[in-house]
Amino acid sequence: MNHAAPQTALTAEQIRETVDRILSAGELPPIVQAGHPALRQRAAAFDGQLPAEQLSRLIALMRQVMHEAPGVGLAAPQLGIPLQIAVMEDQFDVDQEAAALRHRSPLEFLAVLNPTYTAQGSGLASFYEGCLSLNGLQAVVARPEKVLLEYETPEGAAVQQEFTGWQARIVQHETDHLNGILYLDRAQLRSLSNNAEYAAHWAEPGISRAREGLGFDDGPAGISVC
Repeated sequence: MNHAAPQTALTAEQIRETVDRILSAGELPPIVQAGHPALRQRAAAFDGQLPAEQLSRLIALMRQVMHEAPGVGLAAPQLGIPLQIAVMEDQFDVDQEAAALRHRSPLEFLAVLNPTYTAQGSGLASFYEGCLSLNGLQAVVARPEKVLLEYETPEGAAVQQEFTGWQARIVQHETDHLNGILYLDRAQLRSLSNNAEYAAHWAEPGISRAREGLGFDDGPAGISVC
């Protein structure tokens, strides 16, 4: 039976205190791992809980953590902060064949508040996906190939923007984090591999070898428990 993720119980004051503690620590915060409550709760909508200067510092810190990991996205709950804030950036130089198959192109730095996405059309793409909060694991996830993302900028502007290919995968993954959803909730669990086994057996631009060898289909798995 599916379950809706509970809303965070932290008050605006408690969220500010959490952010203050992280910003004043003088070091990069750890990325919390599966099992941390912030990853399984719906984050609070951003409505001014942080002043502009503090919000700017938090976004800069999140970008630094994302780069250090390294990754292409990071949501505030991954730092234990239950606020609907995420950052994304994909400047990785990848194999041309893989980039073409995955429709992966550079994504300029983007900071989003209160994002929601809507699939555009019925096309799905299935690829291996990982997460900085599930270290060492990957699984195949079928996601819409094209989405419309609605979000607010840190300056308060409302934006609607379409994303396709790998960029669409990134914005869906990060937006899911803000709603207590991990990629494993949407994954074909028979495809689950640790990084070493993936590299040894299934590393290729697509998933055909893994699909045959591990015995899964590449359709949407839905959400099991969130």
